[in-house]
Amino acid sequence: MIKSVFCGVSIAAVMSAVTPVVHAQINDSPAPALQDVVIVTAKRSTADERHVHPDNLPLEGADVTRLVARTPGGARIANGELSGQVQYRGLFGERLNLRVNGQRFASGGPNLMDPVFHYAPAPLVREIRIDRGVSPVSEGPGLAGGADAIFKKIDFTDTSRATLGYDVSFGLRSVDESVLSGGVVGMSTDSWRFNLLGSYEDGEDYDYPEGTVAGTRYKRAVFGGAAGLKIGAHTLSFDARRQNTDQSGNPPFPMDIRYFDTDFLNVGYQGDFENFDLEASLGYADVSHAMNNFDLRPAPAMAGLRETYADAETTSGDIAIVFTPFGGTMKLGVDADQSSHNVLITNPANANFFVAAIPDAEFDRVGLFGEWTGPVSGLNTELGLRIDQRDGQVSDASVGSALPMMPRMLAMGYNGSDRSYDETTWDGVARVWTDEQNGFVWRGTLAHKQNAPNYLQLFGWMPLPASGGLADGNIYIGDLALTAEEAWIAEAGVDYSSANFYARPTIFIRQIDDYIQGVPFDDTVGVIDSPVEMIAGMNGDPTPLRFANVDARLYGFDMDFGYDLQGPWRLDGVFSYVRGERRDIDDNLYRVAPPNLTLAATYEQTDWSVSFEARGVATQETVSVTNSEQETPGYAVFNLYGDWMISEGVHVHLGVENLFDHTYRDHLSGYNRNSGSDVAVGTRVPGAGRSAFIRIGFVG
Repeated sequence: MIKSVFCGVSIAAVMSAVTPVVHAQINDSPAPALQDVVIVTAKRSTADERHVHPDNLPLEGADVTRLVARTPGGARIANGELSGQVQYRGLFGERLNLRVNGQRFASGGPNLMDPVFHYAPAPLVREIRIDRGVSPVSEGPGLAGGADAIFKKIDFTDTSRATLGYDVSFGLRSVDESVLSGGVVGMSTDSWRFNLLGSYEDGEDYDYPEGTVAGTRYKRAVFGGAAGLKIGAHTLSFDARRQNTDQSGNPPFPMDIRYFDTDFLNVGYQGDFENFDLEASLGYADVSHAMNNFDLRPAPAMAGLRETYADAETTSGDIAIVFTPFGGTMKLGVDADQSSHNVLITNPANANFFVAAIPDAEFDRVGLFGEWTGPVSGLNTELGLRIDQRDGQVSDASVGSALPMMPRMLAMGYNGSDRSYDETTWDGVARVWTDEQNGFVWRGTLAHKQNAPNYLQLFGWMPLPASGGLADGNIYIGDLALTAEEAWIAEAGVDYSSANFYARPTIFIRQIDDYIQGVPFDDTVGVIDSPVEMIAGMNGDPTPLRFANVDARLYGFDMDFGYDLQGPWRLDGVFSYVRGERRDIDDNLYRVAPPNLTLAATYEQTDWSVSFEARGVATQETVSVTNSEQETPGYAVFNLYGDWMISEGVHVHLGVENLFDHTYRDHLSGYNRNSGSDVAVGTRVPGAGRSAFIRIGFVG
């Protein structure tokens, strides 16, 4: 009985297993047609759940963005093992509404080496909730969909007796000689809960069939705790953790991670009053970051040594009231965040060489939202509206005495300009879906979404190879005249399920005005006739790009599907197609995933299963000329996985990835910039070679 549970989860979205087993189930959301949920747990699903999830297939590394990449429309931007970005229907980076434990915060680096899910280590993640299509306005602003990585915790019980709980896991992987461990341990009753959490991941440079991809090692550790208290109808929660990322490679970037030292705090409240519920939270995140071009790659000459220091601090809060007017549920609230950013470029061999590339940039945002969910003319309906007021400013730029005159001239001109930003944006969402009838749930969405420019796009005054994670090899400069991106979105689909078959196809289109994209700095491309082009040329790129507002369009089709054969066999699959194009000129959008299809055949018994997976990726020929993007050929890889429930609460997962040791290069993997690698500089970073893994999880 697959029934409407498939409305809320992607079958192949969970063809994955981090250290524990991964399986899918419906979230307790009142609108499962609007959300995909990847549940991460070390407990094997029961026999009754066998028809509502695929088999448990692996994560293929430390980064949980690989889980989201297995959903319809999902993909992974591979900028490093710990720096993967989520792509959803062609959009990625800060255009997506990504959270960790519901908390939104700013990245610490100008190249987005620490995207949001950098702070969601696999051993600590309990589930990933994916906003299907677009994010609800109550979850915050964003141009498209989003996702929330929810951490494990020891939850309240239904008894006053203190109970011990744990969810821990351990794993090994051959291709990078990596180790992985972590989880939660704590105690709880029906009125209080407490747990410690921690994880440790360590991997070396990974191998591929033709050698070793140098500068891909990584190391990350997290420790912290979570607590909760119930007093009648009121619940308080508290979460705190520290994350230390040590030297970790980023071959597509001009530098690698030296460290990220990050602290998170979050306090939450939920209250059930007679006529309404009240929700509130306060959050804080503090990121300290350093990166350089000599620890994990051959060092350049002394004059070319670079070490960049960056930091970001985010304070956030929200409060909302929930009540039940007009036969539905209304949520009214206000949310706000304040973030600050600094970026300082240095030469460790010359104290007089420094550039305050982003000096004390500050952004403030205050948002008001209302969201109503209920029946309208026989249709389930979600109607939402939010308005955000945004303000930004940046201090004076400065350069060291070792720099030549041209950067000084740019800094003086910049300091004499108006360096403030002020804009009001609005989001509106209307989503409808039917009740299940004869196995069908029909659904549709119309939305208007806006996304504000970030600090680098606005305030980047010095031409630098910092692009917010684009990793296209170009040098960029910002533009203080940028305005918010504006998208009009439409999508339609159906979720069908029967006793032995399911399918969830969706078609979508996103018409985006003022899309922020790199364009040639001026009309005389290749002619060095400005200080910006002179400085860029001295740094190896005589044709720099500037961030500008252009017009774009994204459209496509994706679906997941499956068939339960007679006996122990089952087939599951995911297909995704997205096309991204410029509307103002004849060009394509940069770094959009090619069409791809994943199929898995699973043989399942009560306590064990075996899966064979094939993933095919098409050639990507629709590339961005503006970004000098290279085409990529298609490829296919095959994987074999096994799953064994030794006993209740003890689970082993093992397998072989890239079974036939095939050399392949994913279109989203970026171009290698580490000259000490077996991979030629300027070619796409290849995928990992054949790799065996084993993971074991314990839950109690």
